Amino acid sequence: MNDANPDQPAPAPGTPSSLESALHAARALVLSDLAASDVARADVVSLVEDAVTHRRWWVEQWPEGVAYVTGLVAQDVQDALLERYGRWPLCPVCAEGPDADPHALEVEPELGADPHWVCAKQAVIVAAVGSLAPGAARPDAP
Repeated sequence: MNDANPDQPAPAPGTPSSLESALHAARALVLSDLAASDVARADVVSLVEDAVTHRRWWVEQWPEGVAYVTGLVAQDVQDALLERYGRWPLCPVCAEGPDADPHALEVEPELGADPHWVCAKQAVIVAAVGSLAPGAARPDAP
């Protein structure tokens, strides 16, 4: 029997729980975006691991929040990168041309399922979290 929901059977041994599946998916999607931005270095991957660890605790406290883990991990990594390296991911919509205005994309919804990277200035969805185009959106600091 499942302790979190007694009406559902427990996962079979060796089968990841929905929490672990969500955390693994969030890790993979954020790492994909970091790789697309060419910033998936060991120290940055450690930031992802820290975010996943923190969100594991968070979802254990609020199991209904499991659907929000991907967006929250992306935001946590974005915040950690801002503190250490600069804005990430940079908006490809506003980064070109004579009126270029480099700024970071935002995760929307802030607390919701199916998170996307969006340009808030242009109100444009750029990509789903995990689907940034390769070579785009590098941080603005080395």
